[in-house]
Amino acid sequence: MIAVLCGGVGAARMLRALSRLVPAEELVGVVNVGDDLTLHGLRICPDLDTITYTLAGLDNTETGWGLTGETWRVMEELRALGGEAWFGLGDRDLATHLYRTQRLIQGDRLSEITASLLHHHGVATTLLPATEDPLATTFETADHETLSFQEYFVRHHHAVAIRAVRIEGAQEATPGPGVLEALATAERIIISPSNPIISIAPILAVPEIREAVVNRRSDTVAVSPLVGGRALKGPADRLLEEVGHGATAEGIARTYREIASTLVIDQVDAEWAPAVEAAGMACVVTGTVMDTPERSLRLAEVVLGV
Repeated sequence: MIAVLCGGVGAARMLRALSRLVPAEELVGVVNVGDDLTLHGLRICPDLDTITYTLAGLDNTETGWGLTGETWRVMEELRALGGEAWFGLGDRDLATHLYRTQRLIQGDRLSEITASLLHHHGVATTLLPATEDPLATTFETADHETLSFQEYFVRHHHAVAIRAVRIEGAQEATPGPGVLEALATAERIIISPSNPIISIAPILAVPEIREAVVNRRSDTVAVSPLVGGRALKGPADRLLEEVGHGATAEGIARTYREIASTLVIDQVDAEWAPAVEAAGMACVVTGTVMDTPERSLRLAEVVLGV
């Protein structure tokens, strides 16, 4: 069994590629919930949904989130009424959030609801919420205003200077059902090429999860989300600079060296391989841009073969 720490589009593409090499039933994603939110009375889980839609072949490749062929009549009417419409929810996507919220009100667990949604969409891969306890990524901005994840990422288009990133509730959180078992029994743990600060850090901020991954360090491989010091999508490069890690392969190595023994970096960053190894990680250089099925598959083969 292969366990993958997941958040956002990079993780979704990584899991999709891995599912071509590993039986879906032997693939488990441990998914970030630090950017989940309640809006319009609905519980929204962006990373769980993005990965589910991608594995189901329903992902909106134009936006990188939501469903393909989406319509926006509800949001258009809400905006016309003067309602809060800065966080876009497509009409079909709304059904997911309505269903999840209904089940939560009935007392069902997030892990159970996630399994039901995967089954509905014909996805055999298991996705496990990192925790079912309250967990929230927040941002202390340069002007000392504190923003929630979605206020920072969507409302302000992640264009605000950050002083610190905090994971609220992490110290009290416990791993979700099945998470520790997956991490303990996995043949390999993969840290997907997701944003280290806002996608992977919230998972590892749960103490028992971090301890479990540290205990499996020799079996854990991380994939850098940077190519030539830049993120392909989102603010990973800027956040790494703002919080002092540095937007380089060496910076990624310093971020992950306590929890992973190997770092996979893009061939553009080959010159950083000695620095990665000096930071205490083995370094594998290959193509990491998953812009075609063939390149995605090749990266998955490399990650599994390390």
